[in-house]
Amino acid sequence: MKSDAFTYSDGIETFIGHLAWDERFAAPTPAVLIAPAFGGLGPFEKALAEDLAAEGYVALAVDYYGHGKRAADAEEARRLMTELTADRQVLARRMVAALGAIEGLTHVDAARVGALGFCLGGKAVLDLARTGADIRACVPIHGVYDAPNFDTQTIRASVLVLHGWDDPLAAPEALTALATELSQHCSDWQVMGFGHTGHAFTNPNAQDKEAGMMYSERATRRAMLALRNFLAETLGPVPQEDA
Repeated sequence: MKSDAFTYSDGIETFIGHLAWDERFAAPTPAVLIAPAFGGLGPFEKALAEDLAAEGYVALAVDYYGHGKRAADAEEARRLMTELTADRQVLARRMVAALGAIEGLTHVDAARVGALGFCLGGKAVLDLARTGADIRACVPIHGVYDAPNFDTQTIRASVLVLHGWDDPLAAPEALTALATELSQHCSDWQVMGFGHTGHAFTNPNAQDKEAGMMYSERATRRAMLALRNFLAETLGPVPQEDA
């Protein structure tokens, strides 16, 4: 297993992600982008990248704020998120840059790339798919679904929405609007809704039940199983380990 900081650019800003891969698996291997929640790239996403690398994927946990910036607290995270999403074309451009960076790696099968994201990262991977990017899988996990300020192109990815049914940041009407959009632009999409489950359900530090943000071990376990099955289906088998 190898992992390291990974620098890439969109031609305007420099980004420092976290790249993980396992040389036991014969190249070229399928790859996965991981877009973090609104705090920015942190230990959770890095650990997930390493878990996926151990399963045979090349995984890049992306930095969408630039220069490896991670918020010190929720107030700073909200400020950074507000600045980034003021023009969703910027967020989309940064995700396209991350995709291009991972596709350019010699040990990656550029025809088999997926993207998953949490919270703001869920919005980020949806916006990547909305650009018409050549990805096979898009998985927003307790994401945010509002439409961007650019026209949705044909979505080439298969989409799996992993949704907490009681998420206050993604009310039923927002999910319905996303479903309508996907029906118009995506040939293969599905929603898995977890009952009695709010926002941030994969985050063990989410403990604010009144605000609708609460960790759920059960929903996390089921979501991660669905994610693995979906990646296996859409990205195809990982290569056999080298002898």
